[in-house]
Amino acid sequence: MAKMALAIHGGAGTILRSQMTAALEHEYREGLETAIKSGWAVLEKGGNSVDAVEAAVIELEDFPLFNAGRGSVFTHEGRNEMDAAIMDGHALKAGAVAMVRNIRNPIRLARQVIEKTDHVLLAGEGANQFAEMIGMHAEPDEYFFTEHRWLQLQQAMSEGRVHLDHHVAKPMGTVGAVACDSKGHVAAATSTGGMSNKKYGRIGDSPLIGGGTYADDVCAVSCTGHGEYFMLGVSAFDVSARMRYKNLPLEDAANETLERLTEIKGDGGLIAVDTEGNCTLPFNSDGMYRGWMTDAGQLNIEIYAA
Repeated sequence: MAKMALAIHGGAGTILRSQMTAALEHEYREGLETAIKSGWAVLEKGGNSVDAVEAAVIELEDFPLFNAGRGSVFTHEGRNEMDAAIMDGHALKAGAVAMVRNIRNPIRLARQVIEKTDHVLLAGEGANQFAEMIGMHAEPDEYFFTEHRWLQLQQAMSEGRVHLDHHVAKPMGTVGAVACDSKGHVAAATSTGGMSNKKYGRIGDSPLIGGGTYADDVCAVSCTGHGEYFMLGVSAFDVSARMRYKNLPLEDAANETLERLTEIKGDGGLIAVDTEGNCTLPFNSDGMYRGWMTDAGQLNIEIYAA
């Protein structure tokens, strides 16, 4: 029986104590704790890692302070477009969706891409048609409206620039989870609303297998930060490759991947677990909303770099 582990993130970036109120920090910690407990409950009952990461990410998508699901940022056109991916490392199967609208839990839809298609990534109107075909309920636009996200869009538009979710010390954050179950099987899941004021159908790293999400028979990885650089570094897969080809332990491989990200001017972080239940959560930004739990039974939640 393998050692179980679960780690989650709610985004990495400019997260400073000086710009965080006690009340807001409490809300974030509650949201992270709820997600960890939900995923861990699956593992404790003998459930598999795919179910565990899906359960954890669903909770994070339903929490309006993170940039995923209900709390997703607005595009330049004032819409919510969401991306998500989930990967089963043991079966080496993945499902992902990009630019979906009105889907309460994009991670559920990504899971159904695995279960009900022979594809890996569905995007845009086609992904929404797939959701309708399988009977997935569509939420009205009002469900995704949060005032702080709308104000972010107005600020970005007035400044004439795109806001990455990690560049403002406000409620934000791509979300993700990785897990190792009692059989030593690992899985990863990532979900995001992208960037505020984004244009031209931009898609980041979260739904791209190997870029922002990856799992195999070595490890599982979910990334967060400036997505373009995680795509250029193929960062999620890079952790696995360093373990497989350089025979590095998980923590060393993840740190080398982060060093490579820094070399190419990228910022953010990642969470990773291996098939022995080890986990690591490195980042090169001012903070990362994160939490983890292992067989030791202690629930850990952190936000800041120090």
